[in-house]
Amino acid sequence: MEWVRSLPLLPAVGVLYVVILCRAGATYAIARGTRSVADRGRVAELLASPRVRRATGIVNSWGAPVVALSFLTVGFQTAANAAAGLTGMPLRRYLPALAIGGLAWAVVYATIGLVALAAWFELFLRSPWAAVAVLALIVVLVVVVVLSRRSRAHRRAQDPTPADPRPRRSDDPSARIP
Repeated sequence: MEWVRSLPLLPAVGVLYVVILCRAGATYAIARGTRSVADRGRVAELLASPRVRRATGIVNSWGAPVVALSFLTVGFQTAANAAAGLTGMPLRRYLPALAIGGLAWAVVYATIGLVALAAWFELFLRSPWAAVAVLALIVVLVVVVVLSRRSRAHRRAQDPTPADPRPRRSDDPSARIP
């Protein structure tokens, strides 16, 4: 991976994006193939049960955001892609999740991801509680930033009279007070 870090940013993101699309897509395809093989015999009865069908429907409906967000984790992304394949998540839901999550993964890893991940893992080995606290702090900061931006946008949308930054001349008819 050292050679990827030596590339300029956009080519590095491109290379990593192709890597994650191939790796995660292959995981999904292998799991999907495994499901079709398992769909025979005794396993078929289990997969056809109402409880498994209901669970599969839930994963297929709500699993795309989980697949996309899994790319921001370590270790869970393979399980999420395999679960999507095993449950038979339709490609029309899986592919957008793969594209979005894979791009996020590629950008993170091409920029600060590898260094930050290595530092966090080193902290985790020394003090798991401190690593969890750092991760929680990062999540809180991201939530605060997102909520403050939404709040500002909401206030701007609610303001009926937006301020006009241009100074008005005294002969401007809109500058007269009725």
